[in-house]
Amino acid sequence: MNLRRDPFQAIADPTRRAILLLLASQSMTAGAIAANFDTARPTVSKHLQILTECELLKQEQNGREVHYSLNGQKMKEIADFIEPFRMMWEDRFNKLEEIMKNYKPTNK
Repeated sequence: MNLRRDPFQAIADPTRRAILLLLASQSMTAGAIAANFDTARPTVSKHLQILTECELLKQEQNGREVHYSLNGQKMKEIADFIEPFRMMWEDRFNKLEEIMKNYKPTNK
């Protein structure tokens, strides 16, 4: 039985979100990623494993090194899921802003 981790649980962790941000612009090795954190390298490796199991990261073997990069398709799936909620909240905030602009306090 092949169980996949939930990507939403994976991105709930601040360290894993920071790793995703690091990899947004370039692929990196585990060592280069770990150098950005004040935690032990095995801890960062565990985070990388979780993100890879969720298919949020791709691994590419380059000689003896493994380079990690974002899996754009999986990230897009998450963004597509979140988008209707973002639009709903944006609409609600815009309506609240309009109400606040038009609010005229009454003098008592």
